Amino acid sequence: MFPKLFSPIKINQTEIKNRLVFPSLGLLYSLDRKLNDRFINFYKERAKGGVGIVTVGPIGIDYLGSGVMAPSIDNDEAIPSFSNLAKTIQAEGSKAWIQLFHAGAYSYSFAIGGKKALAPSAVYSKYTKDTPAEMTIEDIKTVQEAFIRGAERAKEAGFDGVEIIGSAGYLITQFLSPLKNKRTDEYGGSFENRIRFAQEIIEKMRPRLGNDFPVTIRMAGNDFVPESNTSSEMPQIAKVYEKAGIDAINVTGGWHESRVPQLAMGLPRGGFAYLAKNIKEAVSVPVMASNRIIDPYLAEQILKDDLADMINLGRVLLTDPYWPKKAQENRPEEIRPCLSCSQGCTDELFSGKPVFCLANPLTGFEGERKIAKAKNPKKVMIVGAGPGGLEAALRAHEAGHQVEIYEKKDEIGGQLWIAGAPPDKQEIWSLIDFYTEMLIKYKIDLYLEQEVNLDFIKKKKPDYLILAEGAEPINPPIKGFEEEKVISAWDLLATDQPIGKEVAVIGGGAVGLETAHFISLKGTISPDNLYFLLKYKAENLEKLSELITKGTKKVTVFEQMPKVGKGVGRSTKWILLGDLEKHQVKIIPEAKVLSVDKGLVTFEKQGKKQQLQFDNVINAVGSKSVRNLADQVESLGIPFAVIGDSVRPAQINDAIHEAFLAVSQIKD
Repeated sequence: MFPKLFSPIKINQTEIKNRLVFPSLGLLYSLDRKLNDRFINFYKERAKGGVGIVTVGPIGIDYLGSGVMAPSIDNDEAIPSFSNLAKTIQAEGSKAWIQLFHAGAYSYSFAIGGKKALAPSAVYSKYTKDTPAEMTIEDIKTVQEAFIRGAERAKEAGFDGVEIIGSAGYLITQFLSPLKNKRTDEYGGSFENRIRFAQEIIEKMRPRLGNDFPVTIRMAGNDFVPESNTSSEMPQIAKVYEKAGIDAINVTGGWHESRVPQLAMGLPRGGFAYLAKNIKEAVSVPVMASNRIIDPYLAEQILKDDLADMINLGRVLLTDPYWPKKAQENRPEEIRPCLSCSQGCTDELFSGKPVFCLANPLTGFEGERKIAKAKNPKKVMIVGAGPGGLEAALRAHEAGHQVEIYEKKDEIGGQLWIAGAPPDKQEIWSLIDFYTEMLIKYKIDLYLEQEVNLDFIKKKKPDYLILAEGAEPINPPIKGFEEEKVISAWDLLATDQPIGKEVAVIGGGAVGLETAHFISLKGTISPDNLYFLLKYKAENLEKLSELITKGTKKVTVFEQMPKVGKGVGRSTKWILLGDLEKHQVKIIPEAKVLSVDKGLVTFEKQGKKQQLQFDNVINAVGSKSVRNLADQVESLGIPFAVIGDSVRPAQINDAIHEAFLAVSQIKD
């Protein structure tokens, strides 16, 4: 089904069994600069899943370049632990790569003992909100040698290849960028000088590793930062890398501080594959494509269309390590989908916390969480077919239990339908498709439009009960909220009912802002329409920009707190707020809504009462748990668990993870 994906390829003299790569991803599984069992178990699972290359990293080459935020290979004592990891990956049939990392100005002071980060020039970093120290020539030579020694140790540890990180705004990128490199010596100024730092690392590394040992580099296809390198300059950089001795080039998007989304759902699937094509046309070594390549059909097409030679599956393999095996065995419908939500991965990293996955409760817990086969299978009854109930059904079936799942509505998915309705959130619906396929595959008994009460439970006599009743919108004690002009955000997102031109959204949390975004797009042109107009140059760029941002609704958000966006992920909040600004959504913080009277909103701000007239008012103030059964079932004497929003209004990951844990705790 996917012949290109599963054909072998050579990097230097090393044959890779397929075209799939797990790239370096920060994990934060230790803060002592060392590998541990959590890393071992994590990488082992990715290798077992059938990927051609597993890249371990980022791995620090010195203290100032990574601090405590990543394991380090900056001393010989680290070699045995890395050797163990390499052997673990190789034993599962994958090639073991290692990414050598130096953050440069992106090193946080708190992570390097309060010291100053080193960078090409003392230019303020928007990423760390700090100014690094400018590297001396001695510093440059020391760091270059650290890269080379790290590579030598990696080879001694038994890794099959080494990758140098030259992307994301880290040290090598800073040397390359005229925005960050203000030096006047041989490492700054002209293109030849700015690339010298990276070029010398590669040229010096090659003879010390030998001609047959693979050395690759990860580079940006476009920095996506004003005044820095664009897709016009990147092919020239790639040519220098190839001539210096690089065996393959891993192409990704821009810097961490870029205002162009790099990973979020708003980036179309495979949206940066064109960057790989741009590099592939300039070099003869294999080129890897990255970012939001979610499904094997798209991955195969990218290879067939000669946009790239290999495919990176990063966060995709956080969600389902067995993506490669399932695709190779013609079971793509069984791949657990990555939602590109960033909630368990990027958001956690940016908060200084270890990585997990919203949709896969085993990611990061490979050595801890298990579903054991039941010696005495139980009759498990699940109430609610939202994400928690659906995950519980799959895991209970996995354990060998007899499973029945009941849902009062006429379809599964629960709040996933609402969560996926706002712009750029439709990827969430792929989770519904996955659970649908799994219910069919495993022939799990599903009963729709079935209300469950205590008498029904008594009649069914389950051995174990899992309650996933979900949540419902809060109706706040605000005068006039019962009026016809007041609509629940949930109802609007679920039904897309007609609304007036002037719309107020009460509540500036995640639901309120996403609902405001949903409304603001009404009357704008579709992507297909934009493509048509652009292709035939039917309108100028200024008019096209207006057509995609200016709709037919005027939206105002009222938020009682000083800041909006509670519940929006740290790595995506800026994207949502930026989109709202582009669509001219007005946000009024510190505004307490007092009443609604036929669309007239009375609110208090800074001690003063004000009024604004609207055609409709959207209630997005929050939700509350539904516990129709949870507060009653204890009287039945049946072992039970309550999960997800029925415990407290929470995130999708809470429902899915709690479902797994509830099933794992069913006693034989």
